Amino acid sequence: MAPPAEIARRPPPAVILGLLGAAVLVATALHMTVGLRGNLAFALQLRMEQLAALVTVSVAVALATVVFQTVTANRILTPSLIGLDSLYILIQTGFVFILGGVGVATFGPVAKFAAEALLLSALSLALFLPLMRARTDLTLLLLAGAVLGILFRSLASLLARLIDPNSFAIVQALRVADFNTVDAALVWPCLGLTAGAAVLIWRLRHVLDILALGPDAAVGLGVDWRRTSALLLVLVGLLTAVATALVGPLVLFGLIVTAIAGPLGGERHAWRLPIASAVAVLLLVAGQTVLARILGYTLPVGVVIEFGGGLVFIALLLRRRR
Repeated sequence: MAPPAEIARRPPPAVILGLLGAAVLVATALHMTVGLRGNLAFALQLRMEQLAALVTVSVAVALATVVFQTVTANRILTPSLIGLDSLYILIQTGFVFILGGVGVATFGPVAKFAAEALLLSALSLALFLPLMRARTDLTLLLLAGAVLGILFRSLASLLARLIDPNSFAIVQALRVADFNTVDAALVWPCLGLTAGAAVLIWRLRHVLDILALGPDAAVGLGVDWRRTSALLLVLVGLLTAVATALVGPLVLFGLIVTAIAGPLGGERHAWRLPIASAVAVLLLVAGQTVLARILGYTLPVGVVIEFGGGLVFIALLLRRRR
């Protein structure tokens, strides 16, 4: 929690959210217009699909990270840090291993994504709810997440070596975050799923405020901690699946977003959720515009995110130790 003097100097959350909203509109306009040439109708359609994907991924990562940090009562944890995106890649690789490249293409991207997202939600609930129920501390949660992430990546690599070379290209494309080649068939279903999850999380914003007090306080105030945490973990799994399916694994992006949005939004989730979403959209849209349209793809957005996220993670660890 921020010191009282810092809270007194901070602008009201409504002002912060308004400024972030204006910055998002400017970044969106630049993304749609900078370097626009050729067939305008075709170019605008491609940019609109990419913009929809960027906004969907941003909101999904922001909401999943804020909710996960509230449920685990740790501001340094993210779903990706404990291996949820690695688990999703393992599930995708397993589908390719079982069905083959032709079978995956026949299955259809939307139906395949729906099956993978449901499986990820079920597995994340089975793996991480017992850890939270046991009141595991931060060190053990990080250790468990690191071990599980390594296990999932190793199993995915093993399956990738066992599949035929034609299907290996499909698996290889899943391992790196790519904001330039988005599957158009998944954009609008993922946008709808993210919007539905966002509405449900928004309706639970006051419950999240109570959960932030801890399991004992939440139970004492009449919240069914086990059932509510299970529901929120399912939503976190779905949102993680959305982000990973559209652009690939974003291990540290959620940590960057919450590190920036946390001091701005305060403790109430009525402000933390929209401010974190606005910060995420601004970072991704503006970053993609600068690196792709202005710098000409000389530096991938995913590399910048991982580098900046690593610095933020180290800074948070040092700050927590002090």
